[in-house]
Amino acid sequence: MDISEKAFEAYIEDYLCNVHIYRFRSSKSQGKNYHYDKNLCLDWELLLEFITATQPDTWEKLTEQHGQATVRQKFLNRLNREIDRRGTLDVLRRGIKDYGCYFQVAYFAPVSTLNSEHQELYRKNILSVVRQCHYSAIETKDAIDLVLFLNGLPIFTIELKNKQTRQTVENAREQYKRDRDPKHEPLLQFKRCLAHFAVDDDEVWMTTRLEGKSTYFLPFNRGYNGAAGNPPNSNGYASAYLWEDVFSPDSVLELIGNFIHLAVEDRNGTRREKLIFPRYHQRDTVKKLAAHAREYGTGQHYLIQHSAGSGKSNTIAWLAHRLAFLHNVENQRVFDSVIVITDRRVLDRQLQTTVRQFEQSPGSVVVIDKHSDQLAEALTIGSAIIVCTLQKFPVIVKKVNQLTGRHFAIIVDEAHSSQSGEASKSLKEVLRAQNLEEAEQLEAEEFQTGEDLINQSLEARQKQHNLSFFAFTATPKQKTLEIFGQPQPDGSFRPFHIYTMQQAIEEGFILDVLQNYTTFETYFNLLKIAADDPRYEKGKAISLLRRYVELHQYTIARKTAIMVEHFWENTRHQIPDESGNGQAKAMIVTRSRLHAVFYKQAFDNYLKQQSYPIKALVAFSGTVNYNNLDYTEAQMNGFSDKQTAEQFKKPEYRFLIVAEKFQTGFDQPLLHTMYVDKILSSVAVVQTLSRLNRTHPHKTETMVLDFANHVDDIQSAFKPYFEATILSKGTDPNKLYDLQAVLETFNLYTTEQVAEIAELYLRQGEKAAKLQPLLRVIVGRYAYIPDMEKRMEFKHRLRSFIQLYAFLSQVITFKDADLERLYLFARLLLRALPSESQKSSLNVAEYADLESYRIQKSFSGKISPKSGASQLDPFAELEPAGLTDPEKAALSEIIADINRRFGTDFTEGDLIFFAELKTRLAANESLQASAKVNTRENVQLFHDALFDAVLQTMIDSNFEMFKRINDNEEFGKLVREKIFGQVYQEIIKKMRLR
Repeated sequence: MDISEKAFEAYIEDYLCNVHIYRFRSSKSQGKNYHYDKNLCLDWELLLEFITATQPDTWEKLTEQHGQATVRQKFLNRLNREIDRRGTLDVLRRGIKDYGCYFQVAYFAPVSTLNSEHQELYRKNILSVVRQCHYSAIETKDAIDLVLFLNGLPIFTIELKNKQTRQTVENAREQYKRDRDPKHEPLLQFKRCLAHFAVDDDEVWMTTRLEGKSTYFLPFNRGYNGAAGNPPNSNGYASAYLWEDVFSPDSVLELIGNFIHLAVEDRNGTRREKLIFPRYHQRDTVKKLAAHAREYGTGQHYLIQHSAGSGKSNTIAWLAHRLAFLHNVENQRVFDSVIVITDRRVLDRQLQTTVRQFEQSPGSVVVIDKHSDQLAEALTIGSAIIVCTLQKFPVIVKKVNQLTGRHFAIIVDEAHSSQSGEASKSLKEVLRAQNLEEAEQLEAEEFQTGEDLINQSLEARQKQHNLSFFAFTATPKQKTLEIFGQPQPDGSFRPFHIYTMQQAIEEGFILDVLQNYTTFETYFNLLKIAADDPRYEKGKAISLLRRYVELHQYTIARKTAIMVEHFWENTRHQIPDESGNGQAKAMIVTRSRLHAVFYKQAFDNYLKQQSYPIKALVAFSGTVNYNNLDYTEAQMNGFSDKQTAEQFKKPEYRFLIVAEKFQTGFDQPLLHTMYVDKILSSVAVVQTLSRLNRTHPHKTETMVLDFANHVDDIQSAFKPYFEATILSKGTDPNKLYDLQAVLETFNLYTTEQVAEIAELYLRQGEKAAKLQPLLRVIVGRYAYIPDMEKRMEFKHRLRSFIQLYAFLSQVITFKDADLERLYLFARLLLRALPSESQKSSLNVAEYADLESYRIQKSFSGKISPKSGASQLDPFAELEPAGLTDPEKAALSEIIADINRRFGTDFTEGDLIFFAELKTRLAANESLQASAKVNTRENVQLFHDALFDAVLQTMIDSNFEMFKRINDNEEFGKLVREKIFGQVYQEIIKKMRLR
């Protein structure tokens, strides 16, 4: 069996040519077989074959203009100049003109089958493939594994790697970055080829712009079980969908005609073109929705659950265009108009610019930005694509019901308001509250979102057979699933298409906002515990508790200090710009609009007091009246509330304090840290925290400091959307049987599988693709071993067997066919197994950094002393015991931990009991002597024995606690563990001081 990269290459070429009927073309100089012109970057023979077959009369006219002897070269030169100026995509779409003669360079699929001539022209497109394409005008041996052409024009390049040769898709990406020079090679320049693919047995990645080391590759994988990667393929390579589906002729023409488009970005005043190629899930979504609508017509509901980072705006633009011109099998338009409901102006512009590239005639997109009459007119005349705001949704539903015999597709973009925070709720213009508790109660009811508005509107009406709804959301509510989801046999509902948050995170399109999540439960529990702590005067403790409960404004000032100091010490340097200056920003989520007002005042005062050169903005709706004074967002910020988002982009504004507003749909990639001082429920948790997940150069992490929510609640809210010894040469040959037996105990394979794979490998002429599904089964079982150490042990044993057999097979005098088969099998399997050590070490390192960082902030989060003017410790009055006395803080932690686990409510006597128990144990000389010479584990054994003896002496001081420790095994174990941790720490500390 040939398992080389060339065999992989030949396998794909064979499929393209024999199944998809690509033309095979040679790149090497072999007389007439030399088909690729390095200077023109064309297979000009196929180009002229296509032109003369589809447009013979026009070619004859051009020949008359140029003359028979020069027409070919002049036409090719003209074409090449147009490609240099406009790019291959635009030339393929719009053709070229030469001396008054217009030529189409490709024909795309007609929307219906009524035009037989167009159908015939479409079938005359020529797809071809060149293997080992020597592309360089400079005489080098460099060659690209595969280059695909449409009518002689290069469209895709492909670098292949085979894991059986210890090369992966990462090597292919690196080869593009390191060895494929776009500056000096015309074929590799931007817009010449439409996409460059890095491919191995399992994965596909692609880019539309080669930029050396700066080249950015996107995953083009299908996703598997809600995560990144590809599902196993029982018939061959997991990446086979690329050549079997994506590179099929209809798909290639569809990609060029209806998907790939040129976008223009404005980065700080610099215009930059960007060629957009659909990611796999985007293409898959549009194709499946269009196919279903074509078959079943109108009256359908579709829910598309795509995470942030899915490229939803492009998906909607592609879908709107596809649905607007969709015809059924009877050649009738399925929809008279497509209506896109969105509050995002950026999507308005994107729809227009994207669709304009696909359509020759202007005016396909109409934006309703004036009044309802404009909407009524667009619906009546049947404009192809109509874009309007969420607030006009009820008008739309009413109007389309009046247009009998007309059919509409309604695409709803992220069915919640982007910035207002009150998409459909009628709020009082003036909120009057006497205190923060009252304000929180008044606004505790969850705001209705656009999603709620649409659900209510549809619930009030029967299902309309002339309307199809396509609802896009990352976080569907239960009602949304019920209305738009696909009913299942068990009575449940599920989205029509899913792109999960987990996949988006793993593919690098968004950041994981839960990776660095800190709650302030410890701090505030310390405060509450300190109120009953016997080490403090009872009067002082009660006073602290009363102040916390009654003087919320003071608490806001204390929390403000914590937030600002945390930002100043930890966040402001994050996301550095080109000059190394930090750009990171933070959002403060508050409980009510009155809370937002107080926080804005507190932030302004504290920033001024500390002389920090940064500012805070506030965002809330309406007017807040407190103590007969009115507060508005515009008045507090100093400019119109319509400018808040734009002003927040300025470098001096680093904090945005919000009350509902900007908690959903707000896209600011520089948001790095969020301070949450509001209890969030279900969907609101995901929508709010997701403001942090946008990626940005040099943004590698996010932070959340939560003053109000529990970790378990946050995890529950996200869950629905997230889902080794080398043996020496002198070893006894029988050790091979020992290793064989050890490997079998892992139950990852059978002897039959070993034989099948080994014999298939030895069979000459077999295709390597047949090995992949067989190995994949075993790799899958390996991946399901929950313990990483067990996986590493298996891999180590496997490697040991291979190395031992490789040596012993040269010296042993006997032959064992089973061992030989296992050796061949083991070599193939080892290459197929994922690289655990590298992946694990990377994750462990990241986890350790984040965890230590969080612990440092939790327990040492005060302002460090600096030279010059002294600074107040923002934790000092909030936690008088917690951070100034580590010993006492540790004791409070013990009590807090026990309380959380067992729901206890300790009395003052209980606290005294624990403190005395710890003091007696720490003072024990025998325990101190043991700690000097023994390991921590051995000291703990002695401590536990001593614990019971000391506990016995305290029976009279607190019989109930004594009884509970002895009667409740789990409770007693926890108390022993926690007490020992602090006793041991105190003993070691005293030893160091001596």
